[in-house]
Amino acid sequence: MTDSEPRAPGFGVYIHWPFCAAKCPYCDFNSHVRHKAVDQERFARAFAVEIATMRARTGPRTVTSIFLGGGTPSLMKPETVATVLGAVEANWTLAPGAEITLEANPSSVEAERFRGYRAAGVNRVSLGVQALNDRDLKFLGRLHNVAEALHAIGLAREIFPRLSFDLIYARPGQTPQAWEAELVEAIGHAADHLSLYQLTIEEGTPFHALHAARKFTIPDGEHAAELYAVTQAVTAAHGLPAYEISNHARPGAESRHNLTYWRYGEYVGVGPGAHGRFVEDGRRVVTVAERMPETWLGLVETSGHGITGGEVLNRTEEADEFLLMGLRLGEGIDLARYEMLSGKTLSSARIAILQEEGLVAPIGNSRLKATPAGMIVLDAVVADLAR
Repeated sequence: MTDSEPRAPGFGVYIHWPFCAAKCPYCDFNSHVRHKAVDQERFARAFAVEIATMRARTGPRTVTSIFLGGGTPSLMKPETVATVLGAVEANWTLAPGAEITLEANPSSVEAERFRGYRAAGVNRVSLGVQALNDRDLKFLGRLHNVAEALHAIGLAREIFPRLSFDLIYARPGQTPQAWEAELVEAIGHAADHLSLYQLTIEEGTPFHALHAARKFTIPDGEHAAELYAVTQAVTAAHGLPAYEISNHARPGAESRHNLTYWRYGEYVGVGPGAHGRFVEDGRRVVTVAERMPETWLGLVETSGHGITGGEVLNRTEEADEFLLMGLRLGEGIDLARYEMLSGKTLSSARIAILQEEGLVAPIGNSRLKATPAGMIVLDAVVADLAR
C-alpha cells in the first residue's frame, strides 16, 4: 500500500452467525453447537428486522463491506445468505464493488453451496484452514483434514474472485524450520491474502484447562517471537507482506472490511453477540448484542433488536481506541486525526524515546507506525503513547 493511496475507513456491516458443528478447544468466540436443526428462515427474518432497526439509528449510509462471521457461516443455506444480504441492500446503499466476505470451514464446503453463496452476492471467502498437517488439525479440534482443506481452497479459487485463509502457528513442538516450510506451502495455495495467528490460550476454553494441567505446552515468548519473525520474512519474500500484525496480502488485496476496523471507521454489528461502533447524533456509540442465540432471537422478535449493552465513548476513549487499532497497521496512524479525536497532540518526547528504542517510526511528517519490534509489544507502546 503506497502512501498516496486513499485510506477512507468506510462503513461496514458485520453479520454474526453463531452456530458451529463443533466447538474448537482454543476458541473463545461466541459460537454454539446445536444438535437439532437451526430454524434458518426464522433467524434470517430476525437478521432483517435488526438490520432495519440499525438503519433507523445510522441513517442513510453507503456500505463498503459486509462480513458474515461466526461461528460457521458456511453452515448457512445460500437462501439464508441471500435474505440477509438483500436486507442490507434494502436498508443502505451498497457501494459499487463492495467487498462481501463469508467465513467458511473446509469441513462444511460443498461446490453447490459455494456457487449458491456466489449467486447471493458473496465475492470473497475466508477459509479456516488453521494447519497443513493432519496431526495438528486433530490437536486443534478441526473437523477437516489437509486433503479437505486443499479441496476447499481449490473450489474457492475457482468460484470466488477473492480468497483468504487462516493458519495458526506457535503450536506445540513447532520449530521455525517446520513453520517456514508450512508457510511456503500455504503461500503456494493462497490467492492473495493470508491471516496468520499465533496460538494463544484464552480463559474459559478447553485449552486453558489442559494447558494449566500441563497436558501440552506452547512456545515461550522468545520462541514465539522467532516464529513471528519467520512469518514476516517469508511472507514478505513471497509478495504477501504484513499490512497488519496478523494479516498479509498482495498489494491491493487487503481485507477492506477489516481495514474499516483498523482505520477506526464505522460499522454496524448484527446478530447474537455482535458489536458495532458508529456515529449517532454526533457521538460514537458502541452496541453489544445478547450472546445466546435463542435469547437474541426472542428479543428481536419482541423489540426489533437484540442489543443489550453498549456505551457512548468520550474523546479520550475514542483516541485510545484509534491508537490501539491504527498502530496494528503497517501504514500506521494519521497524527492529525489523533489530534482531532483527542483534542491534543501525542507527546513528541515519548515518541522520541520509543523511536530511540526502535519501537516506532515516523512516516513522513504526518504519520506514525509501530516497527516490527514494536508490534510484538504493541499494548505497551500504545499505553506509553496514550499517557
